Amino acid sequence: MTLEYFQLQRVAILDYYHSHPWQTIISFFLIYVIVTGLSLPGAALLTLIAGAIFGLITGVIMVSFASTIGATLAFLLARFLLKDYVQTKFKRQLKPINQGIEKEGAFYLFALRLVPAFPFFAINLAMSLTPIRTWTFYWVSQVGMLIGTIVYINAGKEIGKLESLSGILSPTLLLSFTLLGIFPLIAKKGLNYIKTHKIMRQYPKPKHFDTNLVVIGAGSAGLVSSYIAATVKAKVTLIEKHKMGGDCLNTGCVPSKAILRSAKILSYIKRAKEYGFEEATVKFNFADIMERVQQVIQKIEPHDSVERYTKLGVNCIQGEATITSPYTVAVNNQEIKTRSIIVATGGRPLIPNLPGLETIKYYTSDTIWNLRILPKRLVILGGGPIGCELAQAFARFGSQVTQIQKAEHILVREDEDVIELVQNQFLQEGIQLLTKHQAIRVEQSATENFLICEHDGREIKIAFDEILIAIGRQANTTGFGLENLGVNLNPNGTIQVDEFMRTNIPTIYASGDVAGPYQFTHTAAHQAWYASVNALFGMFRKFKVDYSVIPWTTFTDPEVARVGLNEQDAKKQGIKYEVTKYDIDELDRAIADQEAKGFVKILTPPGKDKILGVTIVGHHAGDLITEYIQAMKWNIGLNKILATIHIYPTLAEANKYAAGEWKKAHVPVKTLQWVEKLHRWLRN
Repeated sequence: MTLEYFQLQRVAILDYYHSHPWQTIISFFLIYVIVTGLSLPGAALLTLIAGAIFGLITGVIMVSFASTIGATLAFLLARFLLKDYVQTKFKRQLKPINQGIEKEGAFYLFALRLVPAFPFFAINLAMSLTPIRTWTFYWVSQVGMLIGTIVYINAGKEIGKLESLSGILSPTLLLSFTLLGIFPLIAKKGLNYIKTHKIMRQYPKPKHFDTNLVVIGAGSAGLVSSYIAATVKAKVTLIEKHKMGGDCLNTGCVPSKAILRSAKILSYIKRAKEYGFEEATVKFNFADIMERVQQVIQKIEPHDSVERYTKLGVNCIQGEATITSPYTVAVNNQEIKTRSIIVATGGRPLIPNLPGLETIKYYTSDTIWNLRILPKRLVILGGGPIGCELAQAFARFGSQVTQIQKAEHILVREDEDVIELVQNQFLQEGIQLLTKHQAIRVEQSATENFLICEHDGREIKIAFDEILIAIGRQANTTGFGLENLGVNLNPNGTIQVDEFMRTNIPTIYASGDVAGPYQFTHTAAHQAWYASVNALFGMFRKFKVDYSVIPWTTFTDPEVARVGLNEQDAKKQGIKYEVTKYDIDELDRAIADQEAKGFVKILTPPGKDKILGVTIVGHHAGDLITEYIQAMKWNIGLNKILATIHIYPTLAEANKYAAGEWKKAHVPVKTLQWVEKLHRWLRN
């Protein structure tokens, strides 16, 4: 298998070919398939030889099919031997690659096939480990390798003039191949331009713009988008039809934490004996509690106010916005011409299609703050974070709370040990948990309301005075023009955006709850940075949104905070892990505070200190987890957390002690045995 040997035998081989053409073609074809199928060296030389023996047309046809069949066999063999192992071991790291291949794998493969600088056997191996379909791999390889095959076959006709294989690939030819490899990317850009042009050509582009950016919605995502735009000296208009601050300030995060704090103080009073007091009582009016909630909102309002954002340079408008084109937004009988638009319209409580619900007054997380009389019997439909937080709060104020959950348990995204701890706490506080109960209708009598649920094939009747619907939220995507422009939505109703937070209309971006996939204030703000920067500077450089480290907290008592993977996530994704757990009931500060319950649970790869995910259950868990969020973001392992000084006595020491538990489980036993012998020798 050398060029020199073939040149010496060329005449004899040609004579045999002329005498036995079909035998030669079939034999050569099979040899080529075997060489490429087993990823043996020599495919390039065989291609040259094919040109020298069979000529351009026959050589190209034969090698084109032989090389593609051989490459596909190599692909299938490598996939059979390696794919499951690699995908299981590196599933988390491969997730973005897999998504890219599923979406545009043919483009990637085609580009690689056009550039001979990439070894074809390596391409076969690499692609076998991805989700690309075998048929796609075959036909793209057939087409992608065709031009290179023609060049090699043509060079093989002049093989007598070649002194080495490197002679075929001059710098000019290599540059040509490289430019050829860029062609699919250029073609992709061209196709995107054509698709975009098709959408945009029906809307005349203004000769000048009134503003650089219009932001619709003044919740977390809208406020941050506007703030960033004003900071970089862009002209930005912020439109809000209701209240500045959005759900978080007015009906979500702020009021819920305010009422939880009042409920927490009341729980401390009920636990007076635990703190050394013989007796403690408190009188309260529930209306005063709810007024305090409103006072907290009013204190925070200036942070999100029109006055503050106007001083920052944002043009704030109150009114209902309508997107009339990719370049224009109508509000209050005026039309604003803008280069880009960010939709940050948030979400609203999801209301189930529950017969009879429309006949009664019901509450949601938006309207529960209007209550001024404490319900004697409160039914909460839903076992997610909102339902759990408010269930505990109202139970502590004295309501008889019944929480209905159709799943087997509340907080379905958490691990069993987390759920068990929270559910036990709820039961101790008198909350009635009815899991595996499916609400089917609401009924009324002359004096009472009833929620009818199905459980184990029979109907259960639950009386209530008030009912809170907390089964989730849905995106606000209608009523302001998106449907008229043909903006694509996801199956769950959120706006479909790419990795740059851009919709299928290139001038329209979205962020926050309306875009998903996370419904947290902090992720809305995170997305808003990308939406704003890409909308303003995308013509120069675009930034892909980073979802690698997303934390959240459920503010029950004890709190449940999480970042990264938990055990159920790791199992679903097939990721191998080991668990390190530290019980907070051993922590000095927690004991002193009479809050000695909960744990820190860390997932790491077997034998390594890299953090895959952390769950903390306990007092101030949402604050404690920040150290692990930073560690995961900047790839800091447990060894470095253990080596960091933590103030004594603080709750934060739990993080260090958890890292210490990992270290104890990975003690170098043999090394310590030798150290023990050394100390014994030194004593003697």
